[in-house]
Amino acid sequence: MKRLLMLVVVVTLAALGTGGYRYYAWVNNTTGAPDPFDEVGIELHQMMPGFVQDWGCTRLKVHFGDKTLPPYGCQSEIDPGKWQ
Repeated sequence: MKRLLMLVVVVTLAALGTGGYRYYAWVNNTTGAPDPFDEVGIELHQMMPGFVQDWGCTRLKVHFGDKTLPPYGCQSEIDPGKWQ
């Protein structure tokens, strides 16, 4: 039973670490992407708590700013074509 529990904990931590790294790489544009429209990044963004989403949108705006439209989740509620 201890081995099974340890396996579950290790797999869960690996999944969280991989997802967290992928999100971090997306918001900081470590891959040098020309735009922020990565499906995986956007889906991970939707799963994050509010303060992490705010941080992520701020980082994306720094990297992409006036170059492109904001991705889903970072759009202004008043004008969807503008950043938050």
